[in-house]
Amino acid sequence: MKYYLISGEASGDLHGSNLIRALKSKDPDAQFRAWGGDQMEEAGATLVRHIKETAFMGFLEVLLNLRTIAGNIRMCKEDIEAFQPDALIFIDYSGFNLRIAQWAKPKGYKTHYYISPQLWASRANRIEKIKKYIDHMYVILPFEQAFYASHGFEVNYVGHPLLDAIQRIKPVSKEQFFSSHDLMPHKEIIALLPGSRKQEIRKVLPVMLSAVASFPEYQFVLAGAPNIDSEFYRSFFSTTPVTIIRNDTYSLLGQAHAALVTSGTATLETALFKVPQVVCYKGSWFSYQIAKRLITLDYISLVNLIMDKEVVKELIQNELTSRNIETELKKILYGTERELQKTAYNLLEQRLGSSGASERAAGLIIENS
Repeated sequence: MKYYLISGEASGDLHGSNLIRALKSKDPDAQFRAWGGDQMEEAGATLVRHIKETAFMGFLEVLLNLRTIAGNIRMCKEDIEAFQPDALIFIDYSGFNLRIAQWAKPKGYKTHYYISPQLWASRANRIEKIKKYIDHMYVILPFEQAFYASHGFEVNYVGHPLLDAIQRIKPVSKEQFFSSHDLMPHKEIIALLPGSRKQEIRKVLPVMLSAVASFPEYQFVLAGAPNIDSEFYRSFFSTTPVTIIRNDTYSLLGQAHAALVTSGTATLETALFKVPQVVCYKGSWFSYQIAKRLITLDYISLVNLIMDKEVVKELIQNELTSRNIETELKKILYGTERELQKTAYNLLEQRLGSSGASERAAGLIIENS
């Protein structure tokens, strides 16, 4: 069969790549075209557009790039018609994907949504569009199935694909990791995960870096996203002693003692590696003012949302200050909060269930196409 996948962010690229591998194992003659990144391309997809050109975050950023987004939507429709896929697979990235679904469904394309938009966080009215234009939905968070059922839409819960992605990583010893990245063997690591989009990095990374001088007994290591050049990161620090490690975030988390993490999938990844963390988020003033009026949740990190309580501290917008980062970081380095987070992480992993999300989703996509 022919599969057309659309993702717009680094996490979608990761999960899309594992889905492609699972589809290939069940359908050896499969053909793939995709909007994604390096990982989807390595898995066997022909890339149409790279996530470096599609990752717009926040209301203001979207408004400023409306012409580019409109051009991408037009190009995507034309490319789908030329490829004529048997299955059109949307991966998160709801603003773009729901526009394509609204066009594709009436034309007879079989529409699958893998990794649901976060309707439970804001704009739940979008569920009517999903019910109308999506044939099959495959959700990855344990509470999403009940949410959709309450709105009269039956979906498939396949489990979280991060469990699959982490299992694929080959363990690296501390000696190997420190040596290969020229790190100081006598200092524990505090990992910095400032996100995968330039807009969020500009807002969050400078505040993260302000904590470095307060913890000289640790070494700070920044996880570079594959779609961001190292020089962009270095533009935020010149004399600050920070090491950049690119395309090796999981190995970094495997060795980290603590982490400062921008809200998103990275908070869940950090938890699954059992690394105590402080969640950091800051958007533009305009985007934040709109978001806080639309989002009805008590938390923004996946860790806290899944556990339905504050497991990790969230420093959001005006709370994201140098002083607050220093205070919260000390708690997870030296205080009882460190062990409390680790205990909660074990319960979190149990709630996510077993691995195999990619294989389950692939099987259902083939069965339903």
